Amino acid sequence: MNYHTYHSVDVVNGPGTRCTLFVSGCEHQCKGCYNQSTQRLDSGHRFPEALADQIIKDLSDTRISRRGLTLSGGDPLHPANVDDVLALVTRVHTECPDKDIWCWTGYRLDELSAHQQQLLPYLDVLVDGRFEQDLADPSLLYRGSSNQIVHRLSERAKASVPRIND
Repeated sequence: MNYHTYHSVDVVNGPGTRCTLFVSGCEHQCKGCYNQSTQRLDSGHRFPEALADQIIKDLSDTRISRRGLTLSGGDPLHPANVDDVLALVTRVHTECPDKDIWCWTGYRLDELSAHQQQLLPYLDVLVDGRFEQDLADPSLLYRGSSNQIVHRLSERAKASVPRIND
């Protein structure tokens, strides 16, 4: 897997202070995409194990309390990214169980392959759906366009994340 950017402190991509990883590769090619530079699978840099170690270290850092990890892109659920993303979220889930994991994808929940669905038990929130420029609305919370849905997958998310799609 390749990645474009890692932010060890981010307050834009999800609730609270977070670590955010932008992976490379997206099949959707949405018109008006905010992250067009991340769409090619071969763009960015190889994702090294040392960066996974750094993410765990940053999430565990008590000097800057982080609520969790955000995965964006590109598309973390691009078929070529799933194995590496699964290894990362499994590790975060195990080593930092008090941190939530949010993931943005252009795939709809009901479109996910069995391979992609392996990630779901580790995600607290999945924001799904392609960005639709005609439905873009900057006032939407955690979404770029009104067709996208914020799925609260875990009990923790159901208790702490307000219903957003209503």
